[in-house]
Amino acid sequence: MKRVYNFSAGPAVLPEAVLKQAAEELFIYKNTGMSVMEMSHRSKDFLEIITEAEANLRKLMNVPKNYKILFLQGGAHTQFSMIPLNLMKNKKADFITTGSWAKKALKEAKKYLKTNELASSEDKMFSYIPSFNNLSFDPEADYVHICENNTIYGTKYHELPDTNGVDLVSDMSSCILSEPVDVSKYALIYAGAQKNIGPAGTTIVIIREDLITENYPDYTPLMLQYKTHADKDSMFNTPPTYGIYMCGLVFKHLLDNGGVEAIYEHNKTKAAILYDYLDQSKLFKPTVVKKDRSLMNVTFNTGHDELNKKFIEEAKNQGLVNLKGHRSVGGMRASIYNAMSVEGVQALVDFMKKFEEENSL
Repeated sequence: MKRVYNFSAGPAVLPEAVLKQAAEELFIYKNTGMSVMEMSHRSKDFLEIITEAEANLRKLMNVPKNYKILFLQGGAHTQFSMIPLNLMKNKKADFITTGSWAKKALKEAKKYLKTNELASSEDKMFSYIPSFNNLSFDPEADYVHICENNTIYGTKYHELPDTNGVDLVSDMSSCILSEPVDVSKYALIYAGAQKNIGPAGTTIVIIREDLITENYPDYTPLMLQYKTHADKDSMFNTPPTYGIYMCGLVFKHLLDNGGVEAIYEHNKTKAAILYDYLDQSKLFKPTVVKKDRSLMNVTFNTGHDELNKKFIEEAKNQGLVNLKGHRSVGGMRASIYNAMSVEGVQALVDFMKKFEEENSL
């Protein structure tokens, strides 16, 4: 069977070269006589896997030496609790709300801290990133939280707020490794792996070492303390071993193909093909303010539910799958993460042109 073009928001498409290597090594990994899935996480072979994965991610993102990289579990939802529990000093935090995930992070933090929603784009269905002008950051806030790329709504921060020295925390689940970032501008970065890095089940945390303390409340569960995992190099308990192995293959693949700088150019090319068509289409309309568009998640709509449904179904029949928008917003969404090819995006645009010709309103 021919592989489809998978536009899923996550779990998402992975590089074919990585999948083929994983398939070759699935039954027996190198000279171990076993699969990575069967391997002890304390074994020398797995320690080599996780050590190399961390080193390669550090290289890809130019992670400074005073930052720790953790391979955890529980996804972004767990980080919504871990962050306030571990970073609290003055028990206050500022939030900029640009979508569902940012709202969830704010809601969870309210259980532990005094929260301040500095700005929100909910008034226009999260179709833009709020202006940073005139935002009053609390100098006593423990951190400022943002969700840098909004998977559901298709928006992206293309510049960072000046927080006046307050630590910046970013959810990069759907944009990590898609473009160069200066890690030193952040206190903590977190990301679920299932969009740009690997299979679902692994969570990446990049945290400045001075934030790994014992300042958390006494009731903080052991597994929700960053120190628990940092002290044991992500090996306090059994980590998601196969997921980390797959992440490592993706990191190596990116390094072998020019790193983050090269994939950024690839991503800009793909996004331009789709957005250029949307901007001239009479049927399909992009849903995000132009300056705030995501390179990873492209949202669009015909404005007619039945026509949207017809498009999604016919696209599926052409091997263009998972184009249905999130249930909270409807319409369509094409997630074009790192592993999506230019050919896949062009195939989508070609089909959209054909569909538009056949379904003119």
